[in-house]
Amino acid sequence: MLRWVTLLACISLLSAAITDYIDQCMDGKHQKTEPGPEDLLHDQCTPWKRKSCCTANTSAEAHKDQSFLYNFNWNHCGIMSSACKKHFIQDTCFYECSPNLGPWFQKVDQSWRKERILDVPLCKEDCESWFNDCSQDYTCMENWHVGWNWDNGTNKCPYGTTCRKFTDVYPSAKDFCEKLWSNSYKYTTYQRDSGRCMQLWFDTDVNPNDPVAKYYAELRNAAEIPCLGLLILLGSLCTLWAL
Repeated sequence: MLRWVTLLACISLLSAAITDYIDQCMDGKHQKTEPGPEDLLHDQCTPWKRKSCCTANTSAEAHKDQSFLYNFNWNHCGIMSSACKKHFIQDTCFYECSPNLGPWFQKVDQSWRKERILDVPLCKEDCESWFNDCSQDYTCMENWHVGWNWDNGTNKCPYGTTCRKFTDVYPSAKDFCEKLWSNSYKYTTYQRDSGRCMQLWFDTDVNPNDPVAKYYAELRNAAEIPCLGLLILLGSLCTLWAL
């Protein structure tokens, strides 16, 4: 009897935990509480229209050089090139709209969000194409999350800093993707068809990040649920007993 009670308890815990990491919206400033369809998502945000954590209004603001979302100015060191800006818009859409980031949620206590993402594994192509397309652009900051001068309500280069090429600030694509947003992303050598990395953008009807999120959700649950090993063992014993 004890075996069955323990087994059922573990199954219940496992099911609840897996659900918690799949199809979840971040507890942030602009995300919805639950993902759902948004037929009118704008331009680079359209891949998430079938299941989105952002609204149409948020998606439109994501495409502005300086929007009400965070008052962040891409052009803090001159006009950012269109090739480079395209990736930053896709990054914003991914952050605001994706329902696949649950496995990498971390609790934070910040005025504009209560959760953040940490070490989301980016596909090699996504990180390197972003870095390459921005290689001739300029910035004065390595970590764009902190340290800006916000005296006028938008980000400006702090006193004493100078604008340098991205390739001078970040010696490699790995440095760029990991340091830009405080390790929100993790550089990987996985390719887009591997099922082990997240794509910042896609142009297919099926979201390729769905199975990736499921894979990492199961890994996170395996690490967090203390009775998972016991569940597997009891399942095997009960199967043998039933025979």
